[in-house]
Amino acid sequence: MSKVRNQYETFPYPERDPSNEASRLITGSPSDPREIDHFLFGGSRDWTKPLRALFAGGGTGDGLIQLAQLLTSAKRPYDLTYIDLSKSSRAIAEARAKVRGLTGITFHTGSLLNAADFGPFDYIDCCGVLHHLPEPAAGFSALRGALAPENGGLGFMVYAPYGRSGVYPLQEAFRKLLKAVNPQDRLVAARRIYEKLPAGHPFKCNPHLNDHEQSDAGFYDLLLHSEDQAFDVQDLLKTLSETDWQLAGFCHERLYDLARFVTPPTEMDMAERMGLAEKLNGTIKSHVGYAAAATRVLPDRKGNTQLTPHLRGVVPTKLAQVVARGNSVPITVRGETIQLKLPESAAPMIAATNGLRDLASIARSANLDPIAARSIWAQVETAFLPLGTLLYSNLLKRT
Repeated sequence: MSKVRNQYETFPYPERDPSNEASRLITGSPSDPREIDHFLFGGSRDWTKPLRALFAGGGTGDGLIQLAQLLTSAKRPYDLTYIDLSKSSRAIAEARAKVRGLTGITFHTGSLLNAADFGPFDYIDCCGVLHHLPEPAAGFSALRGALAPENGGLGFMVYAPYGRSGVYPLQEAFRKLLKAVNPQDRLVAARRIYEKLPAGHPFKCNPHLNDHEQSDAGFYDLLLHSEDQAFDVQDLLKTLSETDWQLAGFCHERLYDLARFVTPPTEMDMAERMGLAEKLNGTIKSHVGYAAAATRVLPDRKGNTQLTPHLRGVVPTKLAQVVARGNSVPITVRGETIQLKLPESAAPMIAATNGLRDLASIARSANLDPIAARSIWAQVETAFLPLGTLLYSNLLKRT
């Protein structure tokens, strides 16, 4: 772990300037509170109760700042704990929180393998860390031991192999060539070698990776990391199962849908189907999703008209206008634009979706009877749920 610690002391990642917090909030998955509610609490979490969350390997603080700021803006209570090996990364995360005036966060320097010492937690974020452990399964197990027994779960991001084409041969070559060089010198030497690679090198032909172009920290993290173990989706599901977790859902489920390419063979189980979809897709560079304790019965959202929908990444009123005209809706997910066709009758329900109204209220505002509303909304779900555009959460709803 000393090499990993030294890397992030020298090159905190991702590279962030705390002064930028005054002008922008970096958002994403996991750790959007609406996602947490949707995947781990069935869209029905009681947000009047403080969310006790751990950021395990919190880095320079993207997920931490996102969750703290969104909960603060929604006037929801929270108690967040941050752990990271790197003092340099921690200092940046603390500075970002200070610029925003965020409170309710406790910072620690240490290993996520000791997460249980700080728990239990309702929610654990571990984004971009587990694949950098010598034994990733030990990390999954340690986080499982820090989870509260009742509900909640884990938001994760781990690297996937196929979308990172060209990365691992370069990592191996740089490790062998630049063994005894300190991080700064390794970076300089690696950049010199990189410039001499042929234009047809698989890495240079990969349009899905750009960290190496963004910053020194990005180059080092992508191509010079001393520990990097990508998971294909079947390996990930197996590791979750072996460490007492179960998959609660991927943020972009469409990526793992074999039916996009071919009618799935009936004898294949879900893991096999997802594995083939990943291979046929070929562009997935990370798996982003949520996991819950293996012993938990995950909540069923089907038919619950008390759920409050959120449409993410679109303006519902503008989207409704497009649908009302009978036009297709372009949605871009991970660089792929998908054209969706929704019935014109869905427009009033979409327009009424503002994160404050539940489905029953939306149906009434659209002057629809419950049966008609259920049928129409089912088509909206079919279109948007697999893309991560539709989420259910009580975050903004006041009773």
